[in-house]
Amino acid sequence: MSYQPIIPSNGIVGWNFLQATYDKQFETFTQDAVLQRETDYFLENISNVSSAEDLMADRRLLSVALDAFGLGEDIYKKAYIEKILTDGTAADDALANVLGDDRYVQLSDAFGFGPGDTVKTGSAEDMEDLVFTNKVQAFEEAVGEQEESMRVALYGQREIANLATDGTSIDTQWFNVMGQTALREMFEVALGLPESLGNIDLDQQLEAFKSRSESIFGTDNIADFTDEDLMDKLVNTYLAREQLSSFDASQSAGATALMLLQS
Repeated sequence: MSYQPIIPSNGIVGWNFLQATYDKQFETFTQDAVLQRETDYFLENISNVSSAEDLMADRRLLSVALDAFGLGEDIYKKAYIEKILTDGTAADDALANVLGDDRYVQLSDAFGFGPGDTVKTGSAEDMEDLVFTNKVQAFEEAVGEQEESMRVALYGQREIANLATDGTSIDTQWFNVMGQTALREMFEVALGLPESLGNIDLDQQLEAFKSRSESIFGTDNIADFTDEDLMDKLVNTYLAREQLSSFDASQSAGATALMLLQS
């Protein structure tokens, strides 16, 4: 991408700047010729796709679809993705439902290739929504190239809203948080949980996330974070702690370098 988002600093100051300039920066970013060409191709051709097999046969269409959900690295896992799409999400044992990552559910739902589903590729509105999501995801990734914590915060805001309305239980939503790298990082840092937490039993991890969330934010319900004030508190806590962690790491590195020079 030719346009690189402007992030003047990390932490809450940088976040406030990004929020204030988001619309203008996003508009400029989405004018990129390559991004526009690929998304235009998608909109012009996706109506010809009537099955998961059809989608697998066109790499450009598949790439736009996967990138919209942050699943671009799965581009080579065609049999895996085709299974996710053809299973749909209605059955409890559908592949998308057992992976513990809500992005696969969203991908499958976006196309409607599952048993009894209505295929959505003929709906201009649905496909335009998918393309918009693709552009949002691409912008977030570009933001991450400048400051990773900002990407995590942007994605966290968006994905928490999706989780809150997916109709699953509180525990299932937490398992989704634990299964997505960016969401897990956001909550781990904000809740002051160590990365080593991932080495213990899943049910114990779940209890740690829920109890710390209740202690710090007054709730263990993911849906409550759709409240604007609570979301702001989550994001600001994450960014402040992440900035402090980065500062401590740089200070430690500087002290080590000084010791080496003095030895």
